[in-house]
Amino acid sequence: MTLASLLLIVLAAVTHAIWNLLAKRAASVGPVFVFAYNLVACIGYAPSVLYLLSGGTVGWTAGGVAVVLLSGVIHLAYSLCLQRGYQVADLSVIYPVARGTGPMLSTIGAILLLGEVPSGRSLGGLALVVIGIGLIATRGDLSAFRRPGGQSGVRWGAATGGLIASYTVVDAHAVKALSIMPVILDWFSNLLRFALLAPIVGANPRRAIHAMKGYWWLAIGVGLLSPLSYILVLAALRNGAPLSLVAPMREMSMMVGAVLAMVILREAVGIWRLAGCGVLIVGVIALAGA
Repeated sequence: MTLASLLLIVLAAVTHAIWNLLAKRAASVGPVFVFAYNLVACIGYAPSVLYLLSGGTVGWTAGGVAVVLLSGVIHLAYSLCLQRGYQVADLSVIYPVARGTGPMLSTIGAILLLGEVPSGRSLGGLALVVIGIGLIATRGDLSAFRRPGGQSGVRWGAATGGLIASYTVVDAHAVKALSIMPVILDWFSNLLRFALLAPIVGANPRRAIHAMKGYWWLAIGVGLLSPLSYILVLAALRNGAPLSLVAPMREMSMMVGAVLAMVILREAVGIWRLAGCGVLIVGVIALAGA
């Protein structure tokens, strides 16, 4: 991996943690907020996309269109799932659990569905991911799982992680095998999400406008930073960085997110959740290298 690709991934990780912090602060708005920041993303990145399209360098195939549509649907499910997770649990729970379960679920799927024989490193990585998630969710007190709502953060975080694993594979195929430009892929994916959410929001526009009062600055931040963080990752992949290294390196954002939750949101992160993030990161790296 080149230094340029490494810097792209580090910047992407920090940017990703920041936009998730902003999304958490607008958790109560729900799907309307997802619609709003997708609108911002479509408008904000339209000049770049129009410039690329006007140059005639973008060639569309049936396979390319299908992949973009699939990417848009998975990303929509991811956005809605993440926003719901932030409604029921802390950023310091949902964010690292979501980032950590993606690689774990990918490995489990390869073992159960593809018949791959797990190595000792794979099994160790899976164990570390599970332990890390447990430490994050319970802060060292396992009785937290038995309390009302004690498992909600893990459930929504794991569901989000599964969607992360799905779109990572689809989008990596788009930019590496089909040579679709990252900004083109992300913009059309955002456009599809916007179109799918428009009828829901349009059914009661007054309610949507009222729900967004005081939250538009957060929508602008997420709308601009969310695509940027992912475009940086896709650019690193397009430059030849292997997915097996890019995926785990992105997970450094978990620690950044935990620190932001503690410092800015005043969440009770504590030593157990920070330790859980560390264990989770080591587990993800072990899975990637297995």
